[in-house]
Amino acid sequence: MQTLTFRRPDDWHVHLRDGEMLKAVAPYTARQFARAIVMPNLDPPVTSVEAAAAYRDRIVEAAGADFTPLMTCYLTDRSVPDEIARGFEERVWIAAKLYPAGATTNSASGVTDIGNIYPTLARMERIGMVLCVHGEVTGPDVDVFDRERNFISGVLSRLVKDFPALKIVFEHITTKEAVEFIQYSTTLAATVTPHHLIINRNAMFAGGLRPHAYCLPVAKREVHRLAVRKAATSGWKNIFLGTDSAPHARGAKESACGCAGIFNAAFALESYATVFDEDGALERFEAFASEHGPHFYGLPLNEGTVTLERADTVVPEEIAGVVPFHAGETLRWRMVADKGD
Repeated sequence: MQTLTFRRPDDWHVHLRDGEMLKAVAPYTARQFARAIVMPNLDPPVTSVEAAAAYRDRIVEAAGADFTPLMTCYLTDRSVPDEIARGFEERVWIAAKLYPAGATTNSASGVTDIGNIYPTLARMERIGMVLCVHGEVTGPDVDVFDRERNFISGVLSRLVKDFPALKIVFEHITTKEAVEFIQYSTTLAATVTPHHLIINRNAMFAGGLRPHAYCLPVAKREVHRLAVRKAATSGWKNIFLGTDSAPHARGAKESACGCAGIFNAAFALESYATVFDEDGALERFEAFASEHGPHFYGLPLNEGTVTLERADTVVPEEIAGVVPFHAGETLRWRMVADKGD
């Protein structure tokens, strides 16, 4: 197969930032994806309907009118169920995002105890609003490589039991335990990033500290990478594309306390296609990229197509002051057409 043409895809998890960074990175996402679920962990976080609507307008201005940002609400211990429901009913946001406090970038205002948002979750379950979760628990006694596994056995198991009809997206899964937990569920789905399909935790320490391979959740052992990769290319209907592209300026990454996040938006489709190609699963790529996500969220499939061709693509060392995933490497697929009929 020398070309791959498929229905225009969506990104079900992306960080577009704000201000000048938004202007720099949003066009890369809009070039490839018709829609994207935009994370709300700005500073300050997006917790009100008005803030989400204003942010959506800034994204459209930066990315172009052909791109549809799907907004999310940042949950806190003080989230009000009526406000969450109002934003959903007014079609300002499509989902709410659970950040355990302190788990990742700009999560200090996140939820300190899951019980604090039970009234909100009950309302979301009743109105059919999706909950997106950053699946990690934190604490001085929790090993960074065990944070996802502990989240599953504690918080996520509790959520599934107490809210059986609540649709939950377990974002950027990284472990075989996550794969096993979601495998047979109809209300629980997962997104998978390109970097968690390609690198394991050794990438952070290859010849020295590699800050541009550092993200949260961190990459895990090879056994986990292989389990996630097998699930992503398997055709499971509750696993779909979510880049978790998270740009930080080079200086913020290459510092004494470097930021977590990998910017992969510029070559996301080429990166994913490489994985599916290597695993002999290109016939399942369209469903993963373009169908499973809309079906889970209850949205129509996109019109138009994108085309990749088998050709070398050299990834630049830097884009707009940000070091991209695969910097300096050559990918074997290239996007040649988008938004076609």
